[in-house]
Amino acid sequence: MGVEGCTKCIKYLLFVFNFIFWLAGGIILGVALWLRHDSQTTNILYLQLGDKQAPNTFYVGIYILIAVGAVMMFVGFLGCYGAIQESQCLLGTFFTCLVILFACEVAAGIWGFVNKDQIAKDVKQFYDQAFQQALMADSDSSNGKAVVKTFHETLDCCGPDNAIGALTPLWKEDLCPNKEILKNLIQGTSCHRKIDELFSGKLYLIGIAAIVVAVIMIFEMILSMVLCCGIRNSSVY
Repeated sequence: MGVEGCTKCIKYLLFVFNFIFWLAGGIILGVALWLRHDSQTTNILYLQLGDKQAPNTFYVGIYILIAVGAVMMFVGFLGCYGAIQESQCLLGTFFTCLVILFACEVAAGIWGFVNKDQIAKDVKQFYDQAFQQALMADSDSSNGKAVVKTFHETLDCCGPDNAIGALTPLWKEDLCPNKEILKNLIQGTSCHRKIDELFSGKLYLIGIAAIVVAVIMIFEMILSMVLCCGIRNSSVY
């Protein structure tokens, strides 16, 4: 007993989409945990310059991704079970969860788009402050030199964008792991550029995942409503 014809096809199609949605939630959760524990970001964002902690805006986005991935797995399971059981109540709950999740994803996307440049900007300002402290005469009394060394070793870069800052390590060779400073300067391996590349690459990956998930969610909302209507109009019920 149950729905027949096209509605039955929609039922199994919704189950397949929900299974993909559940898998996507698991992938997003895994990617978020990887980004959270990635050696490059953790080495930089765990740094502390005196009493000042490195900017944690990036980690706020990562924690949102972890929550979204976990919720997606739950909602995907709910949708699969509701489709198989042909339950209007479960499908209605599933549709409501999808709408809320979609709204949250749009809000998170807007927040990420607004803050995408600010994340790298904050980290670059943090690096510049550490760089200035490392060049001071009393730099041994602060941890600025250790912070700068961590940036240089993690990102394989040397100095900020401005020419004076980039040439300064010529007299402060202990700040840069790579001694071919002039070669690095010509190739443009400043730490500002490396910081931009680090976060833009990760945000690009997150953006692609968000677009794919949004498309799947739109299809699922349509299919769940069609299946609900089909179950309601079925002669079996």
